[in-house]
Amino acid sequence: MTKEQLIQEIKTKRSFLCVGLDTDLAKIPKHLLDCEDPIFEFNKQIIDATKDFCVAYKPNIAFYECHGSKGWDSLKKTIDYIPKNIFTIADAKRGDIGNTSSYYAKTFFEYMDFDSVTVAPYMGVDSVTPFLEFEDKWVILLALTSNKGALDFQMTTDAKGERLFEKVIKTSSSWAGDDKLMYVVGATRSEGIGEVRAIAPNHFFLVPGVGAQGGSLEDVTQYGWNEQCGLLVNSSRGIIYAGNDENFGNAAANAAQDLQKQMESILTAKKFI
Repeated sequence: MTKEQLIQEIKTKRSFLCVGLDTDLAKIPKHLLDCEDPIFEFNKQIIDATKDFCVAYKPNIAFYECHGSKGWDSLKKTIDYIPKNIFTIADAKRGDIGNTSSYYAKTFFEYMDFDSVTVAPYMGVDSVTPFLEFEDKWVILLALTSNKGALDFQMTTDAKGERLFEKVIKTSSSWAGDDKLMYVVGATRSEGIGEVRAIAPNHFFLVPGVGAQGGSLEDVTQYGWNEQCGLLVNSSRGIIYAGNDENFGNAAANAAQDLQKQMESILTAKKFI
């Protein structure tokens, strides 16, 4: 998917919502466990319920690969089921050198046919470049995360006072343009979003942490907005586990629509739509 297509989808849906498909067999409604493929059946109903309110889906790969080949089959069926006009993100956080990155890229871009994949930048340019060689595919680079351990490295400074996350963004922005490269920026560090935006004014940000993790949609848009919207705001648990009975799809739809309506108000106020 191109940047222009993604922006058009945001305008059409009046939404910049990403739904995280972190499908946990211990949390899905119990009646689904009798299905041949409970993970796919859950995802299918979530997609049916939310596809009109979101512009992206983000399966966290760990929730699938822990089930071995069956999990990968569930993931493949899920990706094939998602409408083609909706942006797909493999939340895999891969990152290695040489042929290893090339094969990771083939896994998610050729076999699975995701639109994008999250990548860890720690090993540098040669660990990221193989992911950038695919046409109309995206790398979403970890930039400033909101977990407690982020302080261990990301906020450390060099002799010139430059913080590590700043160096990552400045350096990586030379590897590809804003039509192929996005950044992960955690929602619970709202002022940090503004600092990243100052360094990367034209890139899209994938922003996890809104909803169950306590991030504020208003703060995210205040600090992260750019003229092209520039935001994909993810909600996982707050949507997919909004209900736990046979009507879980309706509960997910209501939760997704609630966020979409908030986003529509923001887009309207920003005169984006």
